[in-house]
Amino acid sequence: MIGFPELVSAFRRLNIPPFAPVVAHASLSAFGQVAGGAQTVVEALLEVYPVLIMPGFTYKTMVVPDVGPPDNALVYGAYTDANRQAEFFRPNMPVDRLMGAIPETLRLYTGAQRSLHPILSFIGVHADRFLGSQSLVEPLAPFRLLIDAKAWVLLLGVDHTANTAVHFAERLAGRKQFVRWALTPRGVVECPGFPGCSDGFNAIAPRLAYANRQEWAGQAQLQATPIIDLVGVARDWLEVDPLALLCNHSYCERCRATRTEFARFTQKR
Repeated sequence: MIGFPELVSAFRRLNIPPFAPVVAHASLSAFGQVAGGAQTVVEALLEVYPVLIMPGFTYKTMVVPDVGPPDNALVYGAYTDANRQAEFFRPNMPVDRLMGAIPETLRLYTGAQRSLHPILSFIGVHADRFLGSQSLVEPLAPFRLLIDAKAWVLLLGVDHTANTAVHFAERLAGRKQFVRWALTPRGVVECPGFPGCSDGFNAIAPRLAYANRQEWAGQAQLQATPIIDLVGVARDWLEVDPLALLCNHSYCERCRATRTEFARFTQKR
């Protein structure tokens, strides 16, 4: 079993500059047994990284209309049952279970704040200016400020398929974005700038080896990368190869839509 002192020691061994903002993606189960569970992980992170941000996404708010823009990686009119189960977004809405227990614990942490995007919110401590930059049109805008602030990305027991910073690189490189809709107390809200699939993101790992730092905490591998390197490497690769980092799943509508758009673009040239 691993506890608070061991976690703090492991996080410190990553040697991230003091007071650098950190965007963390984490899996509690990857650590093995943790004394105190997710609360201990959050407290250890904040002991070492006073400016901490995590995704706090809420997919349960999503609804799909009967009609919408073309080439949007959706089959309109096919989500009637799912729409009935959608929930209204509210600021204190629990983080989606797919995100894990650690970001939900951060949401409940005294002093934590949350941005108000009805699907792609972020949660942070001492991170108000980053969270406040998010909008419906630019859901990944916090990453722009985080680059300026020389932030780092932490992957704690997860790989790059959980790395939202790569989505920001896609946005900068001009990759296709999507439109989704969320149920809110004001009605259904259109949410542009929704990113594509991340299942192919692990292909970037070898290109980041020069900047990546690794440690272990319990059974979890910890990875830390400066966000400027991460986003820069991903953006440069995508600008050279617009099909890089897509997945190969036959059922993936978003990657298929991205390939279709690229094919149309090349035919017009």
